Amino acid sequence: MDEKIKLLKIIHLAITAGSALAYIFIGDISALQNFKVPEINAGSIIFFALPLIAVFASTFMFKNMLKQAKDIKTLEDKFGVYQTASIVRLAILESATFIILFLKQDFMLFGLLIILYMVFLSPTIDKMKNDFESLRLK
Repeated sequence: MDEKIKLLKIIHLAITAGSALAYIFIGDISALQNFKVPEINAGSIIFFALPLIAVFASTFMFKNMLKQAKDIKTLEDKFGVYQTASIVRLAILESATFIILFLKQDFMLFGLLIILYMVFLSPTIDKMKNDFESLRLK
């Protein structure tokens, strides 16, 4: 099980670090102007809401995919479902960061917050157990 979780940690690190490096090299972080929220108008409201949509959509997809493991008995056998669900969750969050980076750099602060959230999603065996227990899929 430790080898499997190490692979998932590497995938998590690659996705998170890739997003962070894109913000460092492509984005103009110095233009954040003391982390001020840019002016929101009708054309930019979607970029303001995108981080919230991404977090809720990724969590929704993650939990729905974990429910597929309800008939699987052992935690080790559930790992494949957990790995797939984790990658999907990270992919949704990563795509939101890139949409913000490439389409509306004024909202880079929100992209950085998504990346910070991705850092806290680092997979561990305890988190995996808690995720399955929270869905009553012990």
